[in-house]
Amino acid sequence: MKPNFPIALSIAGFDGSGGAGMQADLKTFSARGVYACTVLTSLPIQNTTGVKGLYDLPLQSIGEQIDSMFEDLDVKVVKIGMLHKAEIINLVASKLREYKPKFIVVDPVMVAKSGHKLLQEDAIQALKSEILPLTSVLTPNIPEAGDLIGKEIASLSDMELAGKEILGYGPEVVVVKGGHSQDKEKSADCIIEKSGKITWIESERIASKNTHGTGCTFSAAIAAELAKGNNSLDAIRIAKTYLTGAIKASALLEIGKGKGPVHFFYEWW
Repeated sequence: MKPNFPIALSIAGFDGSGGAGMQADLKTFSARGVYACTVLTSLPIQNTTGVKGLYDLPLQSIGEQIDSMFEDLDVKVVKIGMLHKAEIINLVASKLREYKPKFIVVDPVMVAKSGHKLLQEDAIQALKSEILPLTSVLTPNIPEAGDLIGKEIASLSDMELAGKEILGYGPEVVVVKGGHSQDKEKSADCIIEKSGKITWIESERIASKNTHGTGCTFSAAIAAELAKGNNSLDAIRIAKTYLTGAIKASALLEIGKGKGPVHFFYEWW
């Protein structure tokens, strides 16, 4: 009898340069030992230097893609990335309520590393009301957490307070990522659980230009570890360690003229 191989679904945007979005999810799932399947929501025209344009897929095609995956595959975990506008958010939320995957990991993609807006302003409310109540683990960075609560986050205590406020929208666990903090020596992430438990995890801050897709990679790694049976806190810790290693190992890579990708397969080659 063949083993039941864990399957994770990425619902996200496209990155033809291979470092972010759906492509980052595919590579991360594979590197973490999980079978990857995908649903495409939007087609950004991008490379390591930035986003040149953006096209959304027709709503019907997004819905049919989701149906096609759940009708055939035993998807236990869904990782959600770029959902560009409210109509896409509402559709995806409806499908998630219909199919009820065991875990939903959400990376609230709002702005590309280049500064290009990837979430329309009026879509933030839809994200909070439709997606966050379904979310197992939410992974905003400091600017994204600030946008979700409408406040600036300037300190570690602000990160903690923001996470607590975001919990009010319904996610089980919020990870406020500290990569955008001013600390030049370490990166500290604040994990706030619905139970009230607060955990801080730290890693060294790595000076690297290869940071394209780090948020996608981190959230995808969490999804992969949940698919493998880890609890949320362990999944987050493992994902943090994996991402730190992938950024470090990216020093071996010279890909693109801008912010390059991490080394997804550093444990293999």
